[in-house]
Amino acid sequence: MKYFLLVLISSFSVLAFSQESEITKEMNITYFGREHFLIEGTAIADSLKESPYDRLPISYKEKVSEPVWDLSKASAGITVRFHSNSTSISLKWTVLNDFDMPHMAATGIKGIDLYTKYNNKWRYVTTAGALVGLKTYQNKSISSDNISSDNINEYELIKNMTPEFREYKLFLPLYDGVTKLEIGIDNNASIKKATPNPLKPIVFYGTSITQGGCASRPGMAHTNIISRKLDIDCINYGFSGNGRMEMPIVELISDIDAHFYVIECLQNMDSEQVSERVRPLVDVIRTKHPLTPIFLVENMMYTTAFLDQTIETRLIQENAALKNEYDKIIKRGTPNIFYIKDNQDLLVDNEGTVDGVHLTDLGFLRYADYLIENFKVQFFKKK
Repeated sequence: MKYFLLVLISSFSVLAFSQESEITKEMNITYFGREHFLIEGTAIADSLKESPYDRLPISYKEKVSEPVWDLSKASAGITVRFHSNSTSISLKWTVLNDFDMPHMAATGIKGIDLYTKYNNKWRYVTTAGALVGLKTYQNKSISSDNISSDNINEYELIKNMTPEFREYKLFLPLYDGVTKLEIGIDNNASIKKATPNPLKPIVFYGTSITQGGCASRPGMAHTNIISRKLDIDCINYGFSGNGRMEMPIVELISDIDAHFYVIECLQNMDSEQVSERVRPLVDVIRTKHPLTPIFLVENMMYTTAFLDQTIETRLIQENAALKNEYDKIIKRGTPNIFYIKDNQDLLVDNEGTVDGVHLTDLGFLRYADYLIENFKVQFFKKK
């Protein structure tokens, strides 16, 4: 009988979450959906995407390769911002694939980070781990198009707070997609959608490292660290193994009115591809944005490169090809093109990666600080 009641309660919660209503109530918590918070980290309207948390419009399904399309369903760089006076914050969300990798924490792949504005700076609170929350429902049998294969997670992030209005920010999963998200607050509390950031976003285009591999939690990807430290929206077009300066993505990012662009694709390219694709990328962006700064970033030296001469030679050739194309672009008079060299200190102790290439939280923090330093020296100082 007890087991039957637990199944009945769980099924009722799953069904309640599947409803299209923007507000649902459970016990002392009221859950609010998409209309009650601001989604950032994207420049594409909800109406053009399959899910508000996708990174590419549905029209790109036929324009990009299947791997790029599948990776675009991951919510890397997508954030949610809101204000509330609740004494507790809870979440319910569904992940698309329930994806796992042996070298990356599940909290980074499919968890959600909570930050709050504290003394006018973003401060980490805690992480909701998918499938390890206070309540987790894996639904495989209920016949609903919305949730037939989704993993539905419910997690109480924080409680026992004073009932004062605070600004909150959620960083969504890096390597899995979110199909639905609801924020739970006290029944007698309020939630307010945040005001959009007046600054233009920074647009990143790159590889698995750009996407966030292998941060232990979403907030520790370098694009998200930079977003907090500069208090600016960052749009993440990192595609694991597929950041190759491909024209469909170049055309997409060129449609975004950006603060500046950061191109960090070399990990997925060889020297010939670099020589062929850098100038067309710059030309497409320059056609629509004659003066918007573009940062071209060298590949980092992998940890084995100080011993493996083949890897060292390949990386040197890739970076030389990038520098050669940059010099040609500067020589022809194209303005506001900036070059960021490999950070020799990033991996100097070989302690910044999980596998010699993909960054840990330490590596991401070092990388984010290095990029910010270059942004300030090369761009902000010139303004």
